[in-house]
Amino acid sequence: MFRLAFLASLLALVIPVIGSLPAYASDPLWVGSRAGKVRSETLLKALRSSSDHGLDPAWYSITEVEKAVAPGADAAAAEALLGAVFVSYASDVSTGRVRANRIDKEISIDQRTVDPAELMKAAREAPDFAVYLASLPPKGDYPALQKALVHWRDKRAEAVFTPLPDGAALKPGMVDARVPLLRKRLTELEFKLPALDADAVADRYDEALVAVVKSYQATKGLTVDGVIGAKTVRSLNTTIDERIGQIIANLERRRWLPVDLGRRYVFVNTADYSMAFVNDGKVAFQSLVIVGTAKNPTPEISSVMRGFQTNPFWTVPQSIAGEEYLPLLRRDPSALTAGGFRIFASWSEDIELDPNTVDWSSVHPKAFPFRIRQDSGAANALGYIFFPFSNKYGIYMHDTASRWLFTEGSRNFSHGCIRLQNPLDFVEAVYGGKGNFSKERVRQVIDAGQQAHYTFPEPVTLHVTYRTVAADAEGTATFRDDVYGRDRLVVKAMKKG
Repeated sequence: MFRLAFLASLLALVIPVIGSLPAYASDPLWVGSRAGKVRSETLLKALRSSSDHGLDPAWYSITEVEKAVAPGADAAAAEALLGAVFVSYASDVSTGRVRANRIDKEISIDQRTVDPAELMKAAREAPDFAVYLASLPPKGDYPALQKALVHWRDKRAEAVFTPLPDGAALKPGMVDARVPLLRKRLTELEFKLPALDADAVADRYDEALVAVVKSYQATKGLTVDGVIGAKTVRSLNTTIDERIGQIIANLERRRWLPVDLGRRYVFVNTADYSMAFVNDGKVAFQSLVIVGTAKNPTPEISSVMRGFQTNPFWTVPQSIAGEEYLPLLRRDPSALTAGGFRIFASWSEDIELDPNTVDWSSVHPKAFPFRIRQDSGAANALGYIFFPFSNKYGIYMHDTASRWLFTEGSRNFSHGCIRLQNPLDFVEAVYGGKGNFSKERVRQVIDAGQQAHYTFPEPVTLHVTYRTVAADAEGTATFRDDVYGRDRLVVKAMKKG
């Protein structure tokens, strides 16, 4: 039943397209000629190897396609079926199998779409159809991710998995029955462990093993402290199938992005807590970032940055005011005063209230009516520099007063905004000597407590992504843990189609 419905939906898509093509295009594309036979066989070969892209040949009714290209098949039905399957595969492999913005409310990107008529026209006019099909997937790191997928699928056949039990945090120097299991698990993950001394205690979490754990934590973006806590245990217990799923999700995620990321763009990877500014194909600036917690994840966003502001106010979002600040105000109406916060009667009026005159016990956290604003200064949550950009989530990139958090490995501490480690250095790279920009003069403006707005010489495209897997040219993969659970969501959505 599913397959019949699938074929019906594909045919419904392509038959109107065929009717809209020029007259010459009504000639059979897939059957009835030597060129058509080459195209259909080439398409069938691509469908059979679609798993190389993290796709599934079954999604393209491979059995029906094989029957359609066999001698004696109904030509008209074969022509329609092959056209429909081609459009489906070409769309999936070039722009993504799923519409990203529909599967997660925390995704708002400008995903490309394909025109079925244009695909059919390109297929007909391609001098070499095999070369044309091979040109559809993204470039960049996409082939490296494909190699990683092959490697990890090969590993699955011989994989050994020893889970590490949950328990109290395992700290350096402790003696614990889980230590031998930890050694075994790290060995399975291809980490080289030093041999135990003859007089060593097998259950002791010694310094040599701590060093290996720190190395593991560094590769996963975890806090590098050698402590086996809940996050490290969860990471160690990630199965090979889950890692393969991550690679598949990241292949799909790369297909969502533009072919050309832009001449000047900022690429924020929230899974890696990193940010890079690329100018004319070269990385001009890189930085660590702090991003949203699992409860308040940083969305995936396509936007544009046009400038920045010094010494910003911070207007507390209504949700934070009701959930986090209202309990403080109920205990002590003056609790926020020392932090430079002011309370206004509403979001539309600048009538400041004395917090001691408000009956906070009567305020409902889900309908917080007041506006809370923090003055600029050293304690301001946005720090000294603020980078606005258009998005529906009300988040932005900014400086931070909590710089010590950049020393952590897992830097997901914010309510969704992106905190930048060295914002002035970033601004200097964006200006690139243009616009009479002076970092020193901006520092003077900041030190004077002045609010000033600056416009970049050119707008900068912004890509906020969630790339949990990176791979080098040989296909060696580096994983970040799926803190937001989005990889699993993507893989599930791909199966549904």
